[in-house]
Amino acid sequence: QVQVVESGGGLVQTGGSLRLSCATSGLTFSRLSMGWFRQAPGKEREFVASISRNGENIDYTDSVKGRFTISRDNAKNTVYLQMNSLKPEDTAVYYCAADVAAFVNRSPGLWGYWGQGTQVTVSS
Repeated sequence: QVQVVESGGGLVQTGGSLRLSCATSGLTFSRLSMGWFRQAPGKEREFVASISRNGENIDYTDSVKGRFTISRDNAKNTVYLQMNSLKPEDTAVYYCAADVAAFVNRSPGLWGYWGQGTQVTVSS
């Protein structure tokens, strides 16, 4: 079956860095668009970043632009989210998403496959 598994979350102080990883199986990774979303308590799931199959199209929500970097390594079936200069408002469960669609979008409802989430907590 299809699996999407993210990792790398944890507790970090304001200004610190974390790198999230997301690996897939049961799918041809190079044919997938990949994205990161996050959800804070009491809020709905929010788009963070996405990257197209060939890496040509990259999108970030404004609040993370300049601080976060999404990348992919098709040889490792893995997408990454490098998070620098973290702020308390970045605290959330971060979800990895994948879809076979060629066109990347910001709507969670249009992404077909999801990981179980990894907690990111930024203190201070």
